[in-house]
Amino acid sequence: MNSIFYFAAPQRFYPLAGRLIPGLWLAAALLGVFGLYLGLVRAPVDAQQGQAYRIIFVHVPAAWMSMLIYLAMAGWAGVGLVFNSRLASMMACALAPTGAIMTFLALWTGALWGKPTWGTWWVWDARLTSELVLLFLYVGFMALHGAIEDVRRADRAAGLLALVGVVNVPIIYFSVKWWNTLHQGASISPSGVSMATPMLVGMLVMTLAFWAYCIAAALMRVRLIILAREQHTGWVQKTLEAP
Repeated sequence: MNSIFYFAAPQRFYPLAGRLIPGLWLAAALLGVFGLYLGLVRAPVDAQQGQAYRIIFVHVPAAWMSMLIYLAMAGWAGVGLVFNSRLASMMACALAPTGAIMTFLALWTGALWGKPTWGTWWVWDARLTSELVLLFLYVGFMALHGAIEDVRRADRAAGLLALVGVVNVPIIYFSVKWWNTLHQGASISPSGVSMATPMLVGMLVMTLAFWAYCIAAALMRVRLIILAREQHTGWVQKTLEAP
């Protein structure tokens, strides 16, 4: 059991994150280039949407990551609240900016997709509106945490907001089924896949690239947070003084 929590200490997690980051950046770059090649060059033209559909190779992975990162952020925040874990709260804070970026990217590429497909940049569609709410939750989490001077009180307040906001994630995911919406249904679901194999492969490769990028970005950010919060400890002083 002790081995499970070995890396729960910030001073042990810090060097582990440092060892993982270079490989993750390399994987993100290689997978991203290969995924874009598959999506923009190898994948066939869509019979209904033409070339405009190719935005999905960025839009869909970004949308998936926006929801997954929020769940991860809320999960870490919950662990921080229940077990009073400093590292868990730090991880929640580290994930929030990346989640906000993914949500903004999903909304922006969705608008680029919507203009040629629906004839408008934005509609108050259930899927789009709930995704916009997700962006507000990310921004609210960061703003609330930054507004409270005491870090531990900020962790608790922002953590509670993150947990309350989890209810929005299933609303985003199931909104197409629950309401009459312009947004098309999922092309990949437990019931099957409704896209050509080259499109599917390109989508999955891009999703892996986004995974690698988001994890690398979060680990880099949590290392900075650890240094800032643990600056009074001896190990941080030794780390900063090391060549």
